[in-house]
Amino acid sequence: MNDKHIQAILAVLKEGSITGASKKLFVSQPALSQMIKNAEANLGAPIFDRSTEPLTLTAAGQLYVNAARQVQTINFNLSKQIEELRQEEFGVIRLGLPIQRGMEILPKLYPRFHSRFPHVSLELLEQGSNNVEKSLLQGTIDIACLTTTPRQEELVYRLVQREELVLLANRETRLARTLPPGTPVDVTEAEGELFICIKKGHSVRTLQDSLFTSREFFPAIGLETDSIEVGKRVVAATRAVMICPDSYTVRDSANACGYFIYPLLGIENTRHFYACYRRDLYLPRYMREFLEILGDLTEQENIQEERHE
Repeated sequence: MNDKHIQAILAVLKEGSITGASKKLFVSQPALSQMIKNAEANLGAPIFDRSTEPLTLTAAGQLYVNAARQVQTINFNLSKQIEELRQEEFGVIRLGLPIQRGMEILPKLYPRFHSRFPHVSLELLEQGSNNVEKSLLQGTIDIACLTTTPRQEELVYRLVQREELVLLANRETRLARTLPPGTPVDVTEAEGELFICIKKGHSVRTLQDSLFTSREFFPAIGLETDSIEVGKRVVAATRAVMICPDSYTVRDSANACGYFIYPLLGIENTRHFYACYRRDLYLPRYMREFLEILGDLTEQENIQEERHE
């Protein structure tokens, strides 16, 4: 396999067209088309189905892409192993995590990690957990911090924090005027309330929609956002409710925020916060220590929360 051919094929697959891929790779369309033709000639079969828009893979193309990603992983592992033999203090961690999680953990994690490895940089991919997991499987990031259910054999999952879902209710809602905060509630008790929701692609939205379906509950949705923090602030200012993980409400329970917090009944949350990486990925020392620092910080936070309670 030719490395340039691999880059060209994967770029076209990601962008969906030769035009888009040529812009990303800074090569001309004719040159890129010729690379693809050469790759197909070497393979002895077409890689792309050119009758579709965006371009899709043929059966042979899917085999090629699977093998290409394995080749990239082998090359990456070799380069990291050689680099670690020379000097373990330099490198890059491509880290994927939801924006809200980044707001919570990076201000504590980054200073500690940077003081230990000042020559290792973090490249962030900030998306919802479902999208971050897809990027991890595709090999475009090294480590993912995400809320998920362990189900991919290709990944190693390190439990960072267990999560339960709670319902936030503005103090002026009927629910908040009826029940004291901390009362376990079924989501149907919020019937008639306006819901603020996290957008699709985030793990909490997946759980929320599953809960709604199981209850045959179809509430009015007033606003969808990518940020739990934005949703919380809107609920604090609006007569509305919102479902979110309890890990984002620890500080709120002791403050005079504009909403009450209710544990949710009837939902078994199998999605928790994990640090993940591909099972076939070689982890240099700075990646291993990054994971250890993350685990230590979370353990310290859990102890502090228990003392506060």
